[in-house]
Amino acid sequence: MIFLADLPAPSRMGDILMAFLSIVFEGAPYILIGTIFSGIIDAFLPAKLLDRVLPKNKVLATLIAGFLGLVFPVCECAVVPVIRRLVQKGLPLSCAVTYMLSAPIMNPIVAISTLTAFKEFQGLTWATAGNATMTIARLSLGYLVAVIVGLVVMRFKPGQVLRASIANKIANAAATEDDHVHAPAASFNGKLVHAMRSSMRDFLDTAMYFAIGVAITSVFNTQINQGLLNTVAGNDWLAVPSLMGLAIVLSLCSTSDAFIAAPMTAFSMAAKLAFLVFGPMMDIKLLFMYSSVFQRRVVVSLLIGLFILIGLLSGPWMNLVQHLYINPKLP
Repeated sequence: MIFLADLPAPSRMGDILMAFLSIVFEGAPYILIGTIFSGIIDAFLPAKLLDRVLPKNKVLATLIAGFLGLVFPVCECAVVPVIRRLVQKGLPLSCAVTYMLSAPIMNPIVAISTLTAFKEFQGLTWATAGNATMTIARLSLGYLVAVIVGLVVMRFKPGQVLRASIANKIANAAATEDDHVHAPAASFNGKLVHAMRSSMRDFLDTAMYFAIGVAITSVFNTQINQGLLNTVAGNDWLAVPSLMGLAIVLSLCSTSDAFIAAPMTAFSMAAKLAFLVFGPMMDIKLLFMYSSVFQRRVVVSLLIGLFILIGLLSGPWMNLVQHLYINPKLP
């Protein structure tokens, strides 16, 4: 009892700090994993390998890139440093953007968490998993939106989209490849040291933007009355953009956001779908993290474009999935 009496009294700043630390502890491990992965890519992945593996047809390559999250599942916190290295290693920009947007949604972990949160999966039989409309709608719409954005990005050169420092590295790498100038092959230990140094630089760079976004999110989560959203839940024209706006400021991880959306019974399934697709593609922390890779005007265009595209598609797409999805029958 003496120990409890010595605890500090609740305060607004204490609430903000608690919310800040909870999000940091949730997201920082994924950033660390992503930056370590990016360092390994930088040190061990041969230049232009991905460009040689993917189809030469850019449209087909972009369509395939939307499924890479099933092979390399990462959340939105980890994907930004990864795609920066992939682009520098020769991955076409349209494929990189498609992977960046789709991977936080099109991966097995997110599929399972969505099935569980919406009680669409209660066993390993078709009968119990036969009503997975939200999961199917989320994954399919996430893929569609990512591919559309990737196809739009295909029309631009890297120098028009990426920050100058990253675009210059790509140009220098291409020039070195064209001139057939190759550095002596490094030993495994040398590559490992290079990977760790690259990971450290990427982590410090990404973590700075991440921390700024989390600080803004923490203030919103603790100081704003989120019950105000219920006043717009009954209006479909307001419910969808309201939940998308909430997704921006909450900055939830794609592996856990379904557990926040599912209990929102006042909102329609279309509004929840918009929340679950838009959030992993764009939130406050991602705005700042994208700024470490893309030009500022590109980040703003991406924010506005995704907001409009997902807002327009979420309602018709949910209706289409509900109409086409036939509950399988057991013999």
